[in-house]
Amino acid sequence: MLVETPDAKMGSHAPSFSLPDLDGETVTLKSALGTHGLVVAFICNHCPYVKAIADELAADAAALKALGVNTVAIMSNDYETYRADSPENMKRFAAAHSFGFPYLLDQTQAVARAYGAVCTPDFFGYDREGKLRYRGRLDNGTVKRPADREPELLNAMRQVAETGTGPSEQRYSIGCSIKWRGDAY
Repeated sequence: MLVETPDAKMGSHAPSFSLPDLDGETVTLKSALGTHGLVVAFICNHCPYVKAIADELAADAAALKALGVNTVAIMSNDYETYRADSPENMKRFAAAHSFGFPYLLDQTQAVARAYGAVCTPDFFGYDREGKLRYRGRLDNGTVKRPADREPELLNAMRQVAETGTGPSEQRYSIGCSIKWRGDAY
């Protein structure tokens, strides 16, 4: 099901998390926050919208890391029902797209609920203090990749790193709904 992200309260603090990465190491909000901010990306392995942007996400995250903005990706889908999103497939997906950032498993789906994530991909950009400054899309493309790509997340987080504020205009992300256990959300 195609879903659009709702508006978010700018300036709100990032919900805390403590999640395992693909090697079983625990990553927390505190350990993930960069000197100039953090991108929290809710993604999965099987969504065509995520598949279409995975390489650009990896490249943009590398560029942001150089600016002191870290990235974490979180997979919150019910992987018992959607086996393509299993931890084993998360490892394959991260390797295939050269993720240089932690890909975390939200097995209980509590972190996605705390953030208000609704789709994959869903992007949250925080400043150095962990305050929300961006809730939008990666770029101006969808499954069909544009020839004139506008890296909206990269540009927004560059602005956050330099000024502490996000852009006044932010466009919502579009993607597949998060696959909630028992559709309980």
